[in-house]
Amino acid sequence: MFRGPAGLNGLNILTNEVEARAWIGEALAPTPEQWGRLERFAAMLVEENTQQNLVAASTIPTIWARHIADSAQLLAFDKDGEGLWIDLGSGPGLPGVVVAILSERPMLLVESRRRRCDFLRAVTAELGLAHVEVAEARLETLDTRAAATISARAFAPLDRLLDLSARFSTESTRWLLPKGRNAVKELALLPPAWQTLFHVEQSRTDVDSQILVGTGRIGSKKRGKR
Repeated sequence: MFRGPAGLNGLNILTNEVEARAWIGEALAPTPEQWGRLERFAAMLVEENTQQNLVAASTIPTIWARHIADSAQLLAFDKDGEGLWIDLGSGPGLPGVVVAILSERPMLLVESRRRRCDFLRAVTAELGLAHVEVAEARLETLDTRAAATISARAFAPLDRLLDLSARFSTESTRWLLPKGRNAVKELALLPPAWQTLFHVEQSRTDVDSQILVGTGRIGSKKRGKR
């Protein structure tokens, strides 16, 4: 069905809106209610983007491929997961809102910018996402809580991201970190004990992008221990 260019391990890339919607339907089987929420979220994102720069304007015509499917693909790496999902630097709710719509996992959206948090609160209220909490704060100021899954689409360089979020991780925490074309390079710069937690997966929405997927607790960087 999907005939885009082949990425890592020959995985075909979603190149247009038709393919993106078809893949979401095939891989994640949304209910009619979930489809409706995705449609409304996409529309709200487009509308709000005229008021504040949430995503690049050039990506709006391919919003389903570049943003909705790009976010939804993370669930394929944690489809049977349960428990709190923390989305760092959630911005306009990517991937956090999309994941919350499709999985109904308890979701904490961490975002420090007030206007983006206002948008996130408007989205969660309109879509009836009672299982989503918006934390308008810097990650450093949040109370520690155990995360079953941690995601971050465009939050910080990998080393700093892990250092800041280590206290939220447990031995079973799932890490889902889209890192673009620099994934392998950033991974190689980590302490060896951290490197062993992760492997690289191909993004379904960009032949040049990759996702770092890992499981485990991030320990002390200075001691090099897990």
